[in-house]
Amino acid sequence: MFLPKYPDNPAPPAAYPHTVADPTPVRRPAPQISVGTGAVAAVLVGGVVLTALLAAVAVTAVSVAVAAVVLRSLLRDQHRR
Repeated sequence: MFLPKYPDNPAPPAAYPHTVADPTPVRRPAPQISVGTGAVAAVLVGGVVLTALLAAVAVTAVSVAVAAVVLRSLLRDQHRR
């Protein structure tokens, strides 16, 4: 009484006459992104500037480390005398 009754051989609904028994997935093309030459140039210039800043920071850190080692050795020699 409370069990649903299913048809033996269900037919596709009339609203979808183009349905197939084994549908193949549809490949949609990816949206094309247009990038202007100005944007590419800005990214390249930004990368060059950031790379130069990183190199400057690295050179400064190395020079400060060398100066600290030299001052430490000079102060150590001064305390020994």
